[in-house]
Amino acid sequence: MQAYDEYMKGIVVPMRKELTESGFTELTTAEDVNEHMSNSQGVSLVIINSICGCAAGLARPAVREAVELAEHKPDHLVTVFAGQDKEATAQMRQYFEEVPPSSPSIAVVKDGQLAHFIPREEIEGFEMEQVRDAVKQAIEEAAQ
Repeated sequence: MQAYDEYMKGIVVPMRKELTESGFTELTTAEDVNEHMSNSQGVSLVIINSICGCAAGLARPAVREAVELAEHKPDHLVTVFAGQDKEATAQMRQYFEEVPPSSPSIAVVKDGQLAHFIPREEIEGFEMEQVRDAVKQAIEEAAQ
């Protein structure tokens, strides 16, 4: 199992960088998640990243472009990686108990409370621009 874990850690590096190089902070432990959710004021854009194709072709490009285009930028950009940072992902999902687990997915959190959630079902099968526009609208609404 160790060889598999090492392989997976290596293969997801570019998938992580795609967000971190765009200003997202990775939350890799449950403690990181709790600290962020307890201490962050304002609007946080949270992406539950994934290795799947809809994360690569839709979710990650959509959140990057939505942040660029939004008139009111989120105060915080954070990400957890489903299937990789399992403890952090499970902890983040505890803050969204009202929605079923989904990855990739995108959450807009305002002052520690879920303001909007975009599950995989609203990402997969849609055009990137549709997902981007939904994220941008959610950011703008939370900023008001």
